[in-house]
Amino acid sequence: MSKEIKILGTGCLKCKQTEAVVTNIVAEHNIDATIKKVEDIMDIMKYNVMSTPAVVIDEKVVIKGRIPSKLELIDLLK
Repeated sequence: MSKEIKILGTGCLKCKQTEAVVTNIVAEHNIDATIKKVEDIMDIMKYNVMSTPAVVIDEKVVIKGRIPSKLELIDLLK
């Protein structure tokens, strides 16, 4: 079943790094997922996230305020 991954962030360097890490993990491990970038502050606030970057998997906030490690992402996506 395909996962929906959202990267919440307004475009800062850490947000871009988080997007790159997520994209690489999905590609390297052939994970069936769609990745969406959410940059609108009003949309980000709907997730009760006050510090970005944040990662949302299937509408659940799993990481906020930091860049996730590769191992952490693999565990969350499997």
